[in-house]
Amino acid sequence: MPVYMISRMTIHDRAQYDKYEERFMEIFDKFDGQLLSVDEEPQDLSGKWTATRSVLMEFPSKPQLFAWLLSPEYIEIGKFRDAGSTSEAIIVKGLEEQS
Repeated sequence: MPVYMISRMTIHDRAQYDKYEERFMEIFDKFDGQLLSVDEEPQDLSGKWTATRSVLMEFPSKPQLFAWLLSPEYIEIGKFRDAGSTSEAIIVKGLEEQS
């Protein structure tokens, strides 16, 4: 069953965040994930959205998502993400296929 990770973040140090982005895709691509959306102008429909960026990604399974998230390569670049932004993220399950 696919799973999705939804993140919202506020970038406060673009130079540090750019160091994270420079290596992100080379690491991400190794784990069968799909980057579905990266938006620096998300449209607020309800509530108060204060983040400056939203990210939506899909993985074939929760174990594959965690293999990426906990990989030494991703943890290594995470220091640049954390130095350059604040974020919140959730994991949600995809719908099971109907037959």
